[in-house]
Order: sequence, then structure tokens, then C-alpha cells
Amino acid sequence: MAGLDMGGGGSSHGKAGVGLRRKKRRVGVRLDMTPMVDVAFLLLIFFMVTTVFRRPLAMEVNMPEKDVKVEVAESNVMTMFIREDDKIFYKMAKGPLTDVKWSEMAPLWKAQTLLNPELIILVKVDRKARYERMVDMMDELEGADMSRFSLIPMEEVDRALVADK
Repeated sequence: MAGLDMGGGGSSHGKAGVGLRRKKRRVGVRLDMTPMVDVAFLLLIFFMVTTVFRRPLAMEVNMPEKDVKVEVAESNVMTMFIREDDKIFYKMAKGPLTDVKWSEMAPLWKAQTLLNPELIILVKVDRKARYERMVDMMDELEGADMSRFSLIPMEEVDRALVADK
């Protein structure tokens, strides 16, 4: 591992007398770095093998092509409204406007999907609402395995509709 080099032993070439100093011998040290390099590579391999990489937190969004109109029966549409103050409302087709909490949305969607497998969720978000609410809604939809939904900005007619509640 390590060794000491004491140097060669020989006689001093100076005169023996007063005032002459004897030179000190230098001790040479040689370290073997092989074990340290082995341990470093073992640790590197260990951490590379045991590291868990996170999946990307991005959501795949399919955007429709420009100027494409899709006809959907009104009975297949559930409209969700997110107001500026983070309150959420929903309405089925021409049904009444009902408020809903975040925790109640996934069971509501599951129940409506059982009644109507062709259900499409239309999420209308107020432009003054926090961006986080739109992201939260998309996360809730993905968590509930709802793959058919659309996000659009809320219009003045919609704002007037949810302002009364």
C-alpha cells in the first residue's frame, strides 16, 4: 500500500569537527493509489445502478388542426366552469348549474362516464383565474383517466352565468 524510501546509507564526506553540520536525510513516501481508485469506481457504479430516474412530469396534449369543427351531441357534454375566485361549477347538457368541490370531481366524472361512455368534458377557465387551477384541473382529469376533454377560455356569457352562484 505505502512504502518508505529511506535513501542510501553512506558516510558523510565532511570533516569531523566543530561548525560543520550534517545534512538530514530525506524520507521519500510512495502511496499506492490503486485501492482508492477501485473504491471510487465501485461507489460510482453502485450509485449509477441504484439511482431511480423520475418520469417526466409533462402531459401529452393533442391539439386539433386549425379550422376543424367537430359536431358533438349536447347530451354528451359536461361543462366545467372555473371562476376567478377558484370556485368550480358544472352542468350537464341543459341541466342546472351546480357547484362542486375538488374532491368530488373524480367520483362525479366516473358516475357520469358510466351513464354515458361518450362523455366529453369541456373546461371553461376564467382568464383572471390562477394558472394553477387549470393545471390542477388537467391533473385531476388525467388522474381520473378522463382522456376526452377540452380547455377553452370562459366567455362573457359564461361569466354572467356563474356570477349569479
